[in-house]
Amino acid sequence: MAATQSIVIVGAGVFGLTAALELRARGWGVTVIDPGPVPTPTAASTDISKVVRMDYGADKLWTELGSVSLTGWNVWNLVDWWPDKLFHDDGFLVLSREAMQPGGFEFESFQLLTARDEKLERLDSAAVALRFPGWAAEKYPDGYFNPRGGWAESGKVIAWLAQKARREGVQVFENCAFARLLEDGSRVIGAQAKDGRAFRADLTLLATGAWTPTLLPELSDVMWATGQPVLHFRVANPAEWQAPRFPVWAADIGRTGWYGFPALADGTLKVANHGSGRRVHPDDPREVSRDDEPRFRAFLRDTFPALADAPLISTRLCLYCDTFDGNFWLDHHPQRPGLFVAAGDSGHAFKFAPVLGAIIAEAVERKQVGRMKRFDWRERKTPGGEGARAR
Repeated sequence: MAATQSIVIVGAGVFGLTAALELRARGWGVTVIDPGPVPTPTAASTDISKVVRMDYGADKLWTELGSVSLTGWNVWNLVDWWPDKLFHDDGFLVLSREAMQPGGFEFESFQLLTARDEKLERLDSAAVALRFPGWAAEKYPDGYFNPRGGWAESGKVIAWLAQKARREGVQVFENCAFARLLEDGSRVIGAQAKDGRAFRADLTLLATGAWTPTLLPELSDVMWATGQPVLHFRVANPAEWQAPRFPVWAADIGRTGWYGFPALADGTLKVANHGSGRRVHPDDPREVSRDDEPRFRAFLRDTFPALADAPLISTRLCLYCDTFDGNFWLDHHPQRPGLFVAAGDSGHAFKFAPVLGAIIAEAVERKQVGRMKRFDWRERKTPGGEGARAR
């Protein structure tokens, strides 16, 4: 009988924990270290909410992965280790400031999903005004509602994935900051923590999010950290800003990047922008720009007039690890045997949590085939491309 293979995973976010669970299920001995606590406050996975959707323009792979993931989220809502419904299947509202046109995110999403026999509801301004009264409906004459979609309580999801990992036999070390890779010649043989502890394994997997190109400078030309603003407002009447009147939404997102969420029970309403962001170092202070609040309020005044003066209660700079082409980076390091990189979330990884672990594990075991190979190690053949992130 072959000896159990061992792996140490650096990072307990959505990449690291889903990979840990899947590899443990495949018989690996798995250790996870994280600067913690888990969920780590500065990690991209840590927040009150993340969008879960299958709408990806004309991209068939992302659409398929989104569809399978939605099924997975609904299964997770039913399993006994999940204490509450942490996925809210409220649907996804996608609106455009002009008639949807071929080549646009909204049009291509509608076409592909309709071809897949998804039951989308086409909307005009009159329908928007009737069903979603918080919107300035006259500004959004076209779009659709996809009943398959919603949002997940992302920070809580990470906490429960960590608990499940422990129950399945994964060793999870919190408050254990990574210091360096352990090496024997050119081979990576583990990771050392800042407190001196050494974790040796057959394979070391870096799931370090926005820190990845800092830890591996050889990747700095193909991925980088960007900061994206997230603002939390307070509404006095939460029920009016919750589904079905106010589900997860995208406001002409293909051109503007605006998206957001229903209000929580305490009135917290999250608005965010999936834009080009700004290059940041992941250890720098997490501060939104002084220009962000006026920009967000101008958007609210135009799109949700009743929210124009809603009190701002907190801000967050969410860090993406953007790749030059918007695809994940899931592969063995070609020059450093014993090292695997799972990074490149590009701002849209969390929704794939139910399938992400299996995708990573297939790459770890060198079993990935076909379309999944778009996540392989690759070269940036032309300069530029910073706007290539998948929507």
